[in-house]
Amino acid sequence: MNDQHSFETLAIHAGNTADPLTGAVVPPIYQVSTYKQDGVGGLRGGYEYSRSANPTRTALEENLAALEGGRRGLAFASGLAAEDCLLRTLLTPGDHVVIPNDAYGGTFRLFAKVASRWGVEFSVADTSDVSAVRAALTPRTKAIWVETPSNPLLGITDLAAVAGVARQAGVRLVVDNTFASPYLQQPLSLGADVVVHSTTKYMGGHSDVVGGALVVSDPELAEELAYHQNAMGAVAGPFDAWLVLRGIKTLAVRMDRHDENATKVADLLTRHPKVTKVLYPGLPDHPGHEVAAKQMKAFGGMVSFRVAGGEEAAVEVCNRAKLFTLGESLGGVESLLEHPGRMTHASAAGSPLEVPADLVRLSVGIENADDLLADLTQALG
Repeated sequence: MNDQHSFETLAIHAGNTADPLTGAVVPPIYQVSTYKQDGVGGLRGGYEYSRSANPTRTALEENLAALEGGRRGLAFASGLAAEDCLLRTLLTPGDHVVIPNDAYGGTFRLFAKVASRWGVEFSVADTSDVSAVRAALTPRTKAIWVETPSNPLLGITDLAAVAGVARQAGVRLVVDNTFASPYLQQPLSLGADVVVHSTTKYMGGHSDVVGGALVVSDPELAEELAYHQNAMGAVAGPFDAWLVLRGIKTLAVRMDRHDENATKVADLLTRHPKVTKVLYPGLPDHPGHEVAAKQMKAFGGMVSFRVAGGEEAAVEVCNRAKLFTLGESLGGVESLLEHPGRMTHASAAGSPLEVPADLVRLSVGIENADDLLADLTQALG
């Protein structure tokens, strides 16, 4: 597949070659653990055991690499499995990582409760402030970790600027691109070394699969990651890979609708008397608006807001919503809402990443916008 094709074309065709046996236009689900060898070491297409490689997973990995403009994509059983593989590939005990002051609670837990026991240290910095990132570096720093937009406060990091800091320091820049998806933002083109995804979210897009991915351009790093992927074994299964591939085919059209609906939702919330603050990079008064407009195609489908009346009022908004489903995760075609402090970010309580108690996070779906606005209006009371 020619990488010069448009994103929409690559999303449908990259990695999706017709089955050579039947001509099936959708790659088959190779639900198989092992493969017949034509003599010892005589592998057909390089396949010997499905932890090491599986044709359905290969199709997804080729697609992921094409969409992010990378050399190689690697698909995992979950986003955290991808992150764990990355940390254990890049780091050894005694190394240091700069992480953002706003990030997915599971990522913080991985650093604070798992990697730290292995001897990996981390410092927290506001990655929207390039000088703060630079100040957090130590002689033992091996990576800078960024989410943009961040979860759940929708902070924006200037990727090109932070990539410059990383290059000058000789460290890797890792970017979690889950909120934006490769349709809206391609961090490798802005200087990142590794892109991380929870493919559970916008890539899958239908709340029916759990998965993760890494995409890189450096061939040596790609080989190291692939070695650890096989050695550690938390790979995407063939059916999960097939579901993500299917979801990606409509990623562009879904993201357009997510963005359109989120813009309308943010506008409603800014005018509501019971909302004290709206966090959405598409708003002109968002501190990261200009940077987001520069490095993103659009602003995405995630909106967070703070509620007058504090934590209990925010919880009540979540409980009163009807069309917005109360649930964790994000990026599906249906709209979700949650209370991050008690749900996805409970593990960050008491840390520098603790989120405001009056915060509600929305994953704005692709339903009729008027229906979504009516539901939020009644939920806010």
